[in-house]
Amino acid sequence: MGTESLSPEGPALVPRGYNKLHSVNLQHAHVADGQSHSIIVRLSGLRGDMLSVELYVDCKQMDSSVGLPELSEIPLAEVESIEVRTGQKGFVESMKLILGGSMSRVGALSECPFQGDESIHSAGNGTAAPCTEQGQRGGLTGSPVHATARSAVSAGEAPLPPRGAKGRPASPPPWPSLGFHEHRSRCNPNPCFSGVDCMETYEYPGYRCGPCPPGLEGNGTSCADINECAYANPCFPGSKCINTAPGFRCEPCPRGYRGNTVSGVGVDYAKASKQVCTDIDECNDGNNGGCDPNSICTNTLGSYKCGPCKSGFVGNQTSGCIPQKSCSTPTSNPCDINGFCMFERNGEISCACNVGWAGNGNVCGQDTDLDGYPDEPLPCIDNNKHCKQDNCRLTPNSGQEDADNDGIGDQCDDDADGDGIKNVEVDNCRLFPNKDQQNSDTDSFGDACDNCPNVPNNDQRDTDSNGEGDACDNDIDGDGIPNMLDNCPRVPNPLQTDRDEDGVGDACDSCPEMSNPTQTDMDSDLVGDICDTNEDSDGDGHQDTKDNCAEIPNSSQLDSDNDGLGDDCDNDDDNDGIPDYVPPGPDNCRLIPNPNQKDSDGNGVGDVCEEDFDNDTVVDQLDVCPESAEVTLTDFRAYQTVILDPEGDAQIDPNWVVLNQGMEIVQTMNSDPGLAVGYTAFNGVDFEGTFHVNTVTDDDYAGFIFSYQDSASFYVVMWKQTEQTYWQATPFRAVAEPGLQ
Repeated sequence: MGTESLSPEGPALVPRGYNKLHSVNLQHAHVADGQSHSIIVRLSGLRGDMLSVELYVDCKQMDSSVGLPELSEIPLAEVESIEVRTGQKGFVESMKLILGGSMSRVGALSECPFQGDESIHSAGNGTAAPCTEQGQRGGLTGSPVHATARSAVSAGEAPLPPRGAKGRPASPPPWPSLGFHEHRSRCNPNPCFSGVDCMETYEYPGYRCGPCPPGLEGNGTSCADINECAYANPCFPGSKCINTAPGFRCEPCPRGYRGNTVSGVGVDYAKASKQVCTDIDECNDGNNGGCDPNSICTNTLGSYKCGPCKSGFVGNQTSGCIPQKSCSTPTSNPCDINGFCMFERNGEISCACNVGWAGNGNVCGQDTDLDGYPDEPLPCIDNNKHCKQDNCRLTPNSGQEDADNDGIGDQCDDDADGDGIKNVEVDNCRLFPNKDQQNSDTDSFGDACDNCPNVPNNDQRDTDSNGEGDACDNDIDGDGIPNMLDNCPRVPNPLQTDRDEDGVGDACDSCPEMSNPTQTDMDSDLVGDICDTNEDSDGDGHQDTKDNCAEIPNSSQLDSDNDGLGDDCDNDDDNDGIPDYVPPGPDNCRLIPNPNQKDSDGNGVGDVCEEDFDNDTVVDQLDVCPESAEVTLTDFRAYQTVILDPEGDAQIDPNWVVLNQGMEIVQTMNSDPGLAVGYTAFNGVDFEGTFHVNTVTDDDYAGFIFSYQDSASFYVVMWKQTEQTYWQATPFRAVAEPGLQ
C-alpha cells in the first residue's frame, strides 16, 4: 500500500454556529509500512490565542501544525462544542491508510509521553491531554472538546457535556477506546446481542461485546442457539433429545427403563449431565411382568419375555398355566373323591363319577336313580348339563324330557303334557296336550300325536323320520321310490339292485345271491333259511361263507380299508404299505393311511391320527369305540325285533320307545317275551347303563342281552321279583324263579 496523507479537508476545528472550516494538513507522517501503530492527535490552545495540532505515532511526534487561526473573535464562553471533522474518506479511514491498513492499536500507548502535562487536572487551559496523570492508555480526554471520526458529508453537531460550577464543564463521560469519537458511549444503545454486556474499547469499532448467553454461540454481537443435542448427545438412547432456544431437554426414559428427565443449557452442561436410564426388571415387579403368574418370565433390556409354564403347571400364556393334573397321586388328581380318571393324555384328564353319583367327574353328587343327573344341583364351573338337578330324582330319564316345561320330567309327571288328563288314565297323547282326546282311528294314539291319525298303527313306526308313520307313508324309506314299486320298501336303495332277481333288493335280501322271495329266517340271525348253513368255524356268529375272517373270531366284521379282509386277519388294516405289527412296522396309525409315518411329538402315534385314531371325526376322548369308525355312540334307534313266543296272540308283541337320541329305550306294554337287538355289531367294549322297572302292576322278566348270534344263541342277564308258575300247563309247566339269572 502506498503512502497517503490525511485528507486536505481535515482535521478541522469549527466552533458551533460559526459555520467556517479551518483546515490543518499533516503531511509528513509517512508510516504506511503495513505494521500496527499507536497514534495520538494532541490539540492545544483551544482557550488561548494559538491553536496547535500535534500527531504522535508510537509515542513519537511525527508532525505538527502551530499557529492556526485564532478563535478569539468567537465568544468562547458561549461555545457549546467544537468538532474535529475529517475529509471525504473519514479521518479513521485515512489514518488506517497512513498506518498501512491496521487500526488494531489506535490509541493504545504502551508509554505515555504526556504524563503530568496538561492532564485532566489542567483541563481549563484548553489542552486536550492524551493521557492521565496515572498513565492511562487512551485517546483524547479531559477537555471540553468533542472529537469525532465522521466523514465530512455526515458531519453534524454534538452537544457539549453539561457545564459545572463557574462555567466549567462537568466531568466528562468515559471515552470509547478506539479512534476519535463524539463524547457519546458506543454502548448506548447497546449494539450487542440481547443480554450481552458491552464494553467500550480503543479498538475498532469502539466497543467490545461480552460472551453470548449460555446456550448460545457467536461473537457477542450476533448469537445463535447451540444445538446441545447434536454436540453432546445428552439423552439416553431411545429418549428423544429436544433442542430449545436456549438449552435442551430429554424426553422421559423409554418404556422398560426408569431414570431422570434431564434439561439444561449449554454444551458443557449437556456433556456433564447426561441422562441415565436403568432397565426395569418387570419380572420382579410383583406382577411377573404381565406373564401368567405360574409361567417363566425372563427379563430383557427394556422389556421381558414370557416363557412356558413353570414346572408342575400346564397350559400357555393364552389359556393360562394351571396346576398340572395327574391321576398318579391324590394331590394332583383333579377328579372328585366320588369320581375316577377315565384317561390321561398330554396333560389332559377326563374324569367320570362313580356309579350312584353324577356330575362332570371333577364334581360329583348323589344320583339315586342312576340316570346321570344328581339329586341336587352341583357347582360345576364348566356348566356341564350333568351338574343340573335331576327333574325325576327317583325315575331314570337320561334325556330329562319335560313336555310341559313344568320342571318335572315326563317319566315322573302324572300329567306329562299338562292338559289336565292323567297319563295312566285315559290320555291317548301323554306328551301332547289334547283335552278333547280325539282319536279318528282305533289305535291307542289320539289324533294330536298319531303319525297316522286315520290308519291304526300302535307301533307308530316312522322309518324315514318324516313325521308320517310307515302305515300311511307311500314311501316308507324315503328313497324316492313308492312302496309298491320299491324292492326294499323299508331300506333306502334308489338303484334297486337285485342280483338273484327274487323281487327283494340286495339291500334288504337275507340271501342276496339265492332267490328267497319269502325271506324266511327261523332263527332270526338275519341270514335267510335258504342260504343259512349254520357253519361257523370260529364261532363268532358269522357263518363261514359270509365271514371276512373265517378262522379268527371277529363278530364286528370291521374292515377299515374295505378290501374284503377283516382287520383282525389283515396285516395292513389301512393298506398304506406299512404292516400293522411286523417290521418295518408297527404302523403308528393302523387305521389311517400314512406311509410317511410322521410323528412330530415322538409319542408313537402318527400325526394324522393323534386325536382321532379311527378317523370318524369324533375325538377319541368322546368316542365310545375309538378304534372303530362305525361306532361312536350308543344308539338304540335302529334295532331288530326278535319275537320269542311266535305262537298264539294272547298278548301283543313288545312296544319299544326310543328316547334321548337313541341312548334310552323303554318297553311300554305288557307283552309277549321279545328282544330288541341293535344291527350294529361291535366288540371289545365296556358297556354301562341303568335298568329300571317302573311299574307295580306286573312281575315279568326284564333284562339285557349280549353276544347275540341268533334267537337260540345269546347271553342274557335277567331278573324277576317273585316266584311265578305259568298259568298254562302245556306244552309243559313253566316256573319262574326270583332273583338275578
